[in-house]
Amino acid sequence: MLTDALLQLSSAQAVTASAVSTNTIDLGTSRDLGPGKQLYLNITVDEAATATGAATVNFQAISSAAANLGSPTVLAQSDAIGKAELVIGKCISIPIPPSVLAAQKLGQRYLGANYVVATGPLTAGKFTATISEHPLHETVKHYASGFTVA
Repeated sequence: MLTDALLQLSSAQAVTASAVSTNTIDLGTSRDLGPGKQLYLNITVDEAATATGAATVNFQAISSAAANLGSPTVLAQSDAIGKAELVIGKCISIPIPPSVLAAQKLGQRYLGANYVVATGPLTAGKFTATISEHPLHETVKHYASGFTVA
């Protein structure tokens, strides 16, 4: 699957405590994000999650009036996933129903991801998050790009 850089919310983002994605999608300039289509928040684990305790991570698709994703509205979310399941290559796809995007509150201009760490902190863990029309599958292999831009 090809990924559009403008739809990437995180790229191997290190997460040890609850945090929002490093990138956002500005719906003020890209308003019709898949109108009427089922979209997915796709998460891949780039570095296995570890913790001294029984940590879990809940992944959320969020929107906010603020570019820093402060005071977000949760659009869709995963269940709490234990650190033992968050191994390299794990894929999590969270459906964002079209009705949820269509019913956005006025002023909810930014779309992003939220990583909610519970019973943490994590001592390691990196995640990549993208928005797509297609869910990820565990059988898909992900490779480095193989090129650099100078």
